[in-house]
Amino acid sequence: MYGLGALVFLSLVAIIVLLLIKAVPPENKDALLILVGVLASAFTAVIGYFYGSSKGSADKTDILANGK
Repeated sequence: MYGLGALVFLSLVAIIVLLLIKAVPPENKDALLILVGVLASAFTAVIGYFYGSSKGSADKTDILANGK
């Protein structure tokens, strides 16, 4: 779970850095922008899981399971 989140984050950062330092051939521009959109969407899901309502739900389940 943590590894997949890190992979999504590092992939997004790597693609953005490459976009800033390398010229993109015109025939590949659309495909690369789609890839950035997909990675940004996946990153949003990762952030939502670790810091959003899913995190609170997981914490609640842990509290109920531990009886605290």
